[in-house]
Amino acid sequence: MDYQRTITLAMTGASGAQYGLRLLQCLLAADCRVYLLLSRAAEVVIRTETNLELPETLEEQQLMLSQTFGAEDEQLLLFGREDWFSPVASGSSSASSMVICPASGGSLSAIAHGASNNLIERAADVALKERRQLLLVPREAPYSEIHLENMLKLTRMGAVVVPASPGFYMQPTRVEELVDFIVARLLDQLGLEQDLMPRWGEE
Repeated sequence: MDYQRTITLAMTGASGAQYGLRLLQCLLAADCRVYLLLSRAAEVVIRTETNLELPETLEEQQLMLSQTFGAEDEQLLLFGREDWFSPVASGSSSASSMVICPASGGSLSAIAHGASNNLIERAADVALKERRQLLLVPREAPYSEIHLENMLKLTRMGAVVVPASPGFYMQPTRVEELVDFIVARLLDQLGLEQDLMPRWGEE
């Protein structure tokens, strides 16, 4: 099946698993193929912050998430942390865009310095070297000088930093609306149609 876009979504160990999972749901609904990368810390955060009980194996996680979010066959593909033969590990076949949501301070540091110690870091390195879209969603407070320097460095490399800082001018009444605020901004950055949140000045 041909999909509209192929997008790499990585989730790391920062708080805010709801942002990444909601984005995953929206990308699948938008007819995108999603390459999903989960750090070990992200798995812990998902189990802590949500009602999802992630299985232990990669295959079981892919099946469960596909069923949970209504993915078609082969629409959602999970790759292991050291799967160097996965498409995201090479610039010759990588996805057009990558989103790290949420992005931990450790991940920002590793990517800013080209560490590439795992598949998430390598995929981000590929996105930067190939001049492809890379969106980073840090969820930390307060930011240290190290965090700020790494975000500045990554911005200068071409990445876009979208902090998980929802606005309140829409007068949200539910936590889900705060999550959708950030996810809507990410979908806008990706050039995907969204009706989660009206743009400023729109009804």
